[in-house]
Amino acid sequence: MMSVQITCTSCGSGIEVHPDQHSHKVDCTICKHVMDVKFTKEHEEGILKECPVCTRQDFYKQKDFNRKIGVALFVIAAVLSIWTYGLSLVALYLVDLFLFKKLSLVAICYKCRTNFRNLANMAEIREYDHEMNDRIVYSDHDFKGKPLSH
Repeated sequence: MMSVQITCTSCGSGIEVHPDQHSHKVDCTICKHVMDVKFTKEHEEGILKECPVCTRQDFYKQKDFNRKIGVALFVIAAVLSIWTYGLSLVALYLVDLFLFKKLSLVAICYKCRTNFRNLANMAEIREYDHEMNDRIVYSDHDFKGKPLSH
């Protein structure tokens, strides 16, 4: 079953929900802010075609790992490399390789950063595209689910 993590527009906290087409609002447990959502039957079946928060169709996939933790691990390994002659970076590389093999994928909406896990159609979601991200975030371009073409 697909699970959705919505980012609260008020405080930035993560709101975990499961798709229910009869549910039209979600409440942030931290700041009590109410957000509108639009779940469909496809969402209940684990198929992602349209974001239930911003109604966009532009998504990317990546490994399901917290970026802040990844950066912190790299900084620690870099500092330790002074005393370990770089072996801490090799150890971090091996940990990263292990995690890369074991972690599942998550789909993310370019516009509102909503996370979608356990999708039935994950193979249809494309990899991250920097140019597409910049056009969506900075100029509010809507690709309507189509890949960037030059």
